[in-house]
Amino acid sequence: MRSTHHLGISIALGTLVGLLLEPTIPLLLAVAYAGVLGVGIDLDHFLVARYNTGNWNAVRTCLRSPRVVLFDQGAIFEPDAIWPIERLLTHVVAMGAIVLGLAFVDGILAILSAVVLYGHLLSDLLWDVWRHDEYLEIAARYVERNTAHDAGTKTND
Repeated sequence: MRSTHHLGISIALGTLVGLLLEPTIPLLLAVAYAGVLGVGIDLDHFLVARYNTGNWNAVRTCLRSPRVVLFDQGAIFEPDAIWPIERLLTHVVAMGAIVLGLAFVDGILAILSAVVLYGHLLSDLLWDVWRHDEYLEIAARYVERNTAHDAGTKTND
């Protein structure tokens, strides 16, 4: 899902939680926090891409052309640099750490974070279901490319 979508969802959820639970910080700050958290959680994509590719090309792409971050997010990562299941896994790990850590500091902020991050994860899942056929095509090309590469490197023993 695009960052602009996550931003809108996060601001809406942050506003809702802020109005319902009266957070320990001003409402405007709570909504801003929700927006930053809902978009910032996606920074894990860069770590996964680095792990999978062995390079920081995705980060370099963003630094070379910051407009890509807002207007052409599809150009940031190579098609097989980050798989949906990896992205969702790292989100769940990060979410658990964030919410658990905040629970010891500020219960209301932990609830706000949990709601925003749950909204992020749910929207990512819906996005992935909607794009399932596209992911299957990318996976098929990946398998085909790697099978052809592996066949060319095998030796007879």
